Amino acid sequence: MLSVEEALALVLETATPLPPATAGLAEAAGLVLAEDVPADADQPPFDKALMDGYAVRASDVVEAGRPLRLAGTIHAGEVAAGALGPGEAAAIMTGAPMPAGADAVVMVEHSEERDGAVRLRPPRAVAPGQNVLGRGRVYRLGDRLLAAGDLLTPPRIGLLAAVGHAKVRVVPRPTLAIVPTGDELVEPDQVPGPGRIRNSNAAMLAAVAIGRGLAPRVGPIAADEPAVLAQALAEGLESDVLLVTGGVSAGRKDLVPAALESRGVRQVFHKVAMKPGKPLWFGSGPGRGDRPGTLVFGLPGNPLSGLVGFLRFVGPALGRLAGRPEADETVPARLAADCTQHGDLTHFRPAALASPPGEAGEPAAIELLDSVGSADVLAAARADGFAVLPPGDRVFRRGEIVRFLPLR
Repeated sequence: MLSVEEALALVLETATPLPPATAGLAEAAGLVLAEDVPADADQPPFDKALMDGYAVRASDVVEAGRPLRLAGTIHAGEVAAGALGPGEAAAIMTGAPMPAGADAVVMVEHSEERDGAVRLRPPRAVAPGQNVLGRGRVYRLGDRLLAAGDLLTPPRIGLLAAVGHAKVRVVPRPTLAIVPTGDELVEPDQVPGPGRIRNSNAAMLAAVAIGRGLAPRVGPIAADEPAVLAQALAEGLESDVLLVTGGVSAGRKDLVPAALESRGVRQVFHKVAMKPGKPLWFGSGPGRGDRPGTLVFGLPGNPLSGLVGFLRFVGPALGRLAGRPEADETVPARLAADCTQHGDLTHFRPAALASPPGEAGEPAAIELLDSVGSADVLAAARADGFAVLPPGDRVFRRGEIVRFLPLR
């Protein structure tokens, strides 16, 4: 049986970034850039006033208190009609181009205008370049501003707009389908009959996907019948990622692995040495034109098992498809109390944050929650994530550092 680390490595090895697509700026937010972006002009494209005040020649105001003749006003978006001559000043607004001949701006708070002349109050020296942003100080024409592989944060979207990119090449968001299976399930708005339960997994997993910027498509409950299951899987395999909940263990009605293989999905592994979620199934479908084959995850039907499977395996796969750099989704955390671990499986224990990270970089503290097993949806609802306890028999002490898998 594969370890968690071995299984994750196979998932990431199987997943490949989706082919680039063109997107508008609003759609591109949060995606990964698929092309380099050069500057299309100097920025700023002119010497620019950084303050409201008066454009002056610094050499004219070396002599304290000397009045300067007011030669006009320049607003943002305007260009001065002529050059500024010796002994002259022009009223200027923040963002306006400096007039030729001027090399500094005196703040309006440090000046006095009267009878068509401007004086510094109190008198002070003015240095060339004061309160002026020179042409090309931010970047120059042709500079590479963004590179393929950069994540498009809101400021980077603004930068794209600033250099004239209304559309851009990106790695698109993966599409995700969820197929819940099981004769025992009814929809959330129905009253379960004897021996039946509401389908909570699909809504929970869809919510996790939505929190990661996706728009999952949730199918109806597929009964444990080969024909029904085959149709549901065929529709799900049109997506980049397919999550099938339930039907992957060793029961007589656990039909999902065989049904997937009959649709051309190649099994990569089945079962991982972890608890909960040991029966997890993973495979890859046939290629779809210019897009890679669908990544298929068969998640166990119990809520904690499905949630752990998504966080530990599906999430990293989605990141790889979207072109994001590989990152460990676990973080260090301190145990708020002693706990005991037994067995040869990696345990994912539901945990709540007990205290925030310390100012000196000390990890947050986590408190392990009582749970009656992998079907305990209440423990999942109370958790902020899962403490990851490695295989082996041992006691973990209060304050000890472990890995923590947050819900995000």
